[in-house]
Amino acid sequence: QVQLVESGGGLVQPGGSLRLSCVGSGFILDHYPIHWFRQGPGGERKVVSCIASRDDIKYYETSVKGRFTISGDNAKNTVYLQMNNLKPEDTGDYFCATDFAITFCDSDPRYEFDRWGQGTQVTVSS
Repeated sequence: QVQLVESGGGLVQPGGSLRLSCVGSGFILDHYPIHWFRQGPGGERKVVSCIASRDDIKYYETSVKGRFTISGDNAKNTVYLQMNNLKPEDTGDYFCATDFAITFCDSDPRYEFDRWGQGTQVTVSS
C-alpha cells in the first residue's frame, strides 16, 4: 500500500526548532520529488520546500530560506524538514506529498497531487 506518514509537529516558541519526518511505504521516495506543503488557518496550501534527490535539487520558498533544510534518508525511506528559528507565520498543518506523474519540484502546482500524508500540526506561539 502506497502511503506517506508525517510526524514531528508540535507547539514551539518563536525561535525554536522542529524536525518533521515523512516516511514512505509502498514506493521509494528517492524516485519522486517530495514536497512539503503548509496549510495555514485560511486553508490555502503552499509549497514550502521540495527535494528531487535524483536531480540533486532542493527548493525553498522565500520566507523559509536559511531557516529550513530538507533532506532525505534512503535507508529509512524518509524525507525530513528541519525547521529552525521558527516564526508565528510558520504555523499551520504540514503535509508531505508527491505525484507519480511528475519528475520535478513544482513550487506552485496547479493540480492536485495524487499522494498525500495525513499532515502534522505545527504551532509557533509564545
